[in-house]
Amino acid sequence: MSHNHKEDIYTLTENRLIAKNTYRTVFEGYTGHITKPGQFVNIKVEGQFLRRPISVCDYNENNMVLIYKIIGQGTKAMSEAMPGTRFDILTGLGNGYTIRGNKPLLIGGGVGVPPIYCLAKALASDNIKASVIIGFNSVEEVFYYDEFKALGCNVIVTTADGSMGLKGFVTDAIDRFEYDYFYTCGPEPMLKAVYNKTVTEGQLSFEERMGCGFGACMGCSCETKYGSKRICLVGPVLEKNEVIW
Repeated sequence: MSHNHKEDIYTLTENRLIAKNTYRTVFEGYTGHITKPGQFVNIKVEGQFLRRPISVCDYNENNMVLIYKIIGQGTKAMSEAMPGTRFDILTGLGNGYTIRGNKPLLIGGGVGVPPIYCLAKALASDNIKASVIIGFNSVEEVFYYDEFKALGCNVIVTTADGSMGLKGFVTDAIDRFEYDYFYTCGPEPMLKAVYNKTVTEGQLSFEERMGCGFGACMGCSCETKYGSKRICLVGPVLEKNEVIW
């Protein structure tokens, strides 16, 4: 099986809490395998059997920024890692987003927000100012609102409890924008709701379905109009018109 990615050793240079249970971490090392927003990396965490897949939030020639939430032992161990710690990381995994449309709407929920930021940054470098909806449970979980604003995006924050922005879910804000294409990433119930509410074509990232990251464990298989697809190999991004719910 040929892969266009390879294992490299990266040095952690920053690891800080930016929202409730949410960390922003910076790794120094080779980023040449990362070619598109929406791709992910797979991190080997000491003492854990499976690598942890995490979307790329931002990158340049020799650094990458990853944002993750503590959900288990692996991510807890990562949150305690100090600057200077070295990690074995597979990079450039997944297919990423393909840029289309002139008035894109970007919709991210929770830890689905980082790849959306990476995409917004790529669009901004093409002089396309995206409209953005980012959704969280409450204000204490919100992150990167200012970063999207700094890119020139038109941003609406939704919170389930109404503690910041619009009270409700990301789908409650969709009608506030004019758009000709959409991109989304987040938990599966959110993706389904966005699928049902949007009126254009788009791309959905099913990143939370991934286990191993390179098609071995089969835990991420998903039914599509073209048969069963392994999300980590042909995804995590699927076109709206191929998804079956």
